[in-house]
Amino acid sequence: MSDRQPQDPVIALEGLTVAFPRYGGEPVRVLKGIDLALAPGEVVGVVGESGSGKTMLARAIMRLVPRPGRIEAGRISFDGRDMGQLDGEALRRLRGRDIAMIIANPRSELDPLETVGQQIGNVLRHHLTLDKPAIRARSLELLRQVSIPDPERRINAYPHELSGGMAQRVVMAIALACQPRFIISDDATSGLDVTVQAQVLELMRKLVVERGTSLLFITRDIGITAHFCDRVAVLFAGEIVEIGPRHAFFADPKHPYAILLLAAYAQNERLRRYWLGDTTAGAAEGPATTGCPFARRCVRAQDRCRTEHPRLEEMAPGHFARCHFPVER
Repeated sequence: MSDRQPQDPVIALEGLTVAFPRYGGEPVRVLKGIDLALAPGEVVGVVGESGSGKTMLARAIMRLVPRPGRIEAGRISFDGRDMGQLDGEALRRLRGRDIAMIIANPRSELDPLETVGQQIGNVLRHHLTLDKPAIRARSLELLRQVSIPDPERRINAYPHELSGGMAQRVVMAIALACQPRFIISDDATSGLDVTVQAQVLELMRKLVVERGTSLLFITRDIGITAHFCDRVAVLFAGEIVEIGPRHAFFADPKHPYAILLLAAYAQNERLRRYWLGDTTAGAAEGPATTGCPFARRCVRAQDRCRTEHPRLEEMAPGHFARCHFPVER
């Protein structure tokens, strides 16, 4: 993706905090003060280990935090409108038409009792109020766009008659039905073979380039972000610990956790040694309390890390890290 001039964001998160109540104690905050904005046509990759808060971030943006969790603080704006001020009907109109999400498990997303055509048609009928011939024509067009073979036959198929890769493409077709301005891909390419994965990524890229759609690309595979995203955000314990332009992030990562993630995926031993540098010397001991949540695992941790929570600081233009002692080369 090419560099682009700053524009008004399509979606903006300010101080987003999601908490779950805990009996007899403080709520468990699974997202903590997330600040993130996506410009039109921008792809931002979000990476992190399981439990870091990636899926909860997607659900919070859609305002679908599972109960008893709730958005405790912060603001989510779409086109400058505060989504927290929208009622249920306004949110339903927004979801599917302007904002869409593609999930990792298409089987749980598709209704086993309805055909592919019926499920795409439900979205078109609800949001665009098209008549029956127009719905069928648009549904076939969408199936072609996501490279479903023989769409005239597949439009009448039920989900159990589709392969995993084909079911994922149908979910994509449903998400793209109304040409949304913002899409969340929540690990949507996991579980696909490499050929289908490449085709799905190419479809997403085409959408971003041709329609200016913004894409939040949540993934466990940091390698994909190196080829696909404009910016990369690393999530740990519900916080963004590093975010920056793709080239700057991979050339000069700053946070020790981000460096360990990169090293874990590196197939090149020389590159792994370069990323790790001197960060493997001297492991820190003791759990973090009020300080940095990564302190108990960080090989660079010092006393300050265990007592003072780090702020997200700009290390280079557009490149931020949440670390008292970022890696300098």
